[in-house]
Amino acid sequence: MKKIPNILCILRIILSFSFFLIRPLSGLFLAVYLICGFTDMIDGYIARKANAVSTFGAALDSAADAIFFGILMLVLLPVMKIPPWIWIYIAVVAFVRAASVLIAYIKYRKIAMLHTYANKATGLILFLVPVFYSYVNMSILGGIACTFALLSAVEEMLIQIRSKELNHDCKGIWDRNRNPQ
Repeated sequence: MKKIPNILCILRIILSFSFFLIRPLSGLFLAVYLICGFTDMIDGYIARKANAVSTFGAALDSAADAIFFGILMLVLLPVMKIPPWIWIYIAVVAFVRAASVLIAYIKYRKIAMLHTYANKATGLILFLVPVFYSYVNMSILGGIACTFALLSAVEEMLIQIRSKELNHDCKGIWDRNRNPQ
């Protein structure tokens, strides 16, 4: 039971690579997509219930999330009709995320991404973009997703700047357990 959360993360990584072989936004694509989303939702829950929470598991979950979203960007962005201003917004978010990771690496000598509530909300919104793509104007959908992504990236960067120690499970900038300086 204690290995199940890590197995789910590894499954998400493997399934993420299958997106290179499946036609984007097809029924099969959305089915695999939903399975990946389900594994992301339950891996942490199972880890906590089975008392199997670990630093390795948290890092594996973050890596699985990054691979999942990275591959989705590579597969979906070329086929989606995205306004130019959204591309600029995506680049700004990517820059802030990269700066946050760099700050964490300089401070802790580890590549670190946090499990804040804002990051979780952003993950949910980004997850819903392909589901609603055919029904909602991309300027609205992309604007909402990018705004949440930027706010969560800025929050994570501020946490990394202000924290004394790395805490992957920091819930947000006002979390008393984030180890402020």
